[in-house]
Amino acid sequence: MVLPKCNACGRFHFFPRVVCPHCYATSFTSHEVSGKGEIHTTTVVRRPPDRGGDYNVCIVELEERVRMMSRVEGVAPPDVEIGMAVIAYAGEIDGTPAVLCRPEGG
Repeated sequence: MVLPKCNACGRFHFFPRVVCPHCYATSFTSHEVSGKGEIHTTTVVRRPPDRGGDYNVCIVELEERVRMMSRVEGVAPPDVEIGMAVIAYAGEIDGTPAVLCRPEGG
């Protein structure tokens, strides 16, 4: 995964934008990030089984100090916990590209 990093203050930001949200500079370079992070917030979206069943929606804070919305796959939605270590990866939700997470080491 690649994120923009400000050439002036050296901080990453997500989502990509034309002005750094930290120092207001306008010069960036793209850098590969670790994808490692932890769950900052989480909730369960309830759906009937015939509509796909329950799923989680979470905010993940990456090691690079950016937060993004995602889902944790491979874990029952109620078992996703704040502070859980995760790895972000490129996946799909209903055929649409998305950043998803899986538990670290799992």
